[in-house]
Amino acid sequence: MSETEGELFDAYARFEEYARDALDALPRDLREQMSNVEIVVEEEPPGGQPLLGLYQGIPLTRRGSFYGGVLPDKITIYRGPLERHFGQDPETLRRQVRRVVLHEIAHHFGISDERLIEIDRY
Repeated sequence: MSETEGELFDAYARFEEYARDALDALPRDLREQMSNVEIVVEEEPPGGQPLLGLYQGIPLTRRGSFYGGVLPDKITIYRGPLERHFGQDPETLRRQVRRVVLHEIAHHFGISDERLIEIDRY
């Protein structure tokens, strides 16, 4: 592995650690309520969309008794835009990754962008 590849690997591993830390920081009862959801890190959003993160799935509040046999919900955190905007300072990047992870988890719990704005959490 070249030095440049090693640095990229370290940066990617550090970014994934930030996302894991955000999830681990949730209160235990909330983590235990999360169901059938996967959190992944990808380089860039689809089609150059201006996204930092994306929730795809069926929120917990919309799952009925017939929910089952479905693929996991997916929370994607986009590394490229976050690092471009906030990567100059590791602590700022860590805080922003945490903010995006928590924002997307809120969608998993059925909280809309409008509600997040109302409660000053957007």
